[in-house]
Amino acid sequence: MADDGEGGVVGNTTVAVEEPLDLIRLSLDERLYVKMRNERELRGRLHAYDQHLNMVLGEVEETVTSVEVDDETFEEVYKTTRRTIPMLFVRGDGVILVAPPMRGAPP
Repeated sequence: MADDGEGGVVGNTTVAVEEPLDLIRLSLDERLYVKMRNERELRGRLHAYDQHLNMVLGEVEETVTSVEVDDETFEEVYKTTRRTIPMLFVRGDGVILVAPPMRGAPP
């Protein structure tokens, strides 16, 4: 199936993406990636959202990356912490980027 550049292809149906939130609407009940302020990343299933990008995510894996400076060598040490959260409310003003799942990508 060909994509005309204005929308995506879901199954046999072409879906038009006319506004940015249309892309989020098409990702309901699918896993997506959310980059947050303060080096936080979330991957989870989108249950609900609103126009402010407040979101309710389920089955969330949160990754927090922090940078510490070694006192002796003055080198930056990156530390990554992961945790799993069953259900999470995300406030939209902390969202930097939302990446929906890949659709129609070649294998």
